[in-house]
Amino acid sequence: MNVSLTPSLEQYVRDCASTKDYNNASEVLREAIRLHKQKEDERQLKLERLRSLIQEGDEALANGDYIEINSKQEMDDFFASL
Repeated sequence: MNVSLTPSLEQYVRDCASTKDYNNASEVLREAIRLHKQKEDERQLKLERLRSLIQEGDEALANGDYIEINSKQEMDDFFASL
């Protein structure tokens, strides 16, 4: 695999690799990819949860399980009751 980096990113990787936290540039890039994968996995979980909640909301609406609010006062009263 060949990776091209902008000069500023390449310098950043070199700077990180020169610290005691990493032994070389490969370790820096592996860590970056690992963190990116973790972030994407978390994003996917959130997206799945959101889709599940939307499905629940759609089912509740279809079953008539909702509260109709027609004014700001009704909304304020509703949230005050929570």
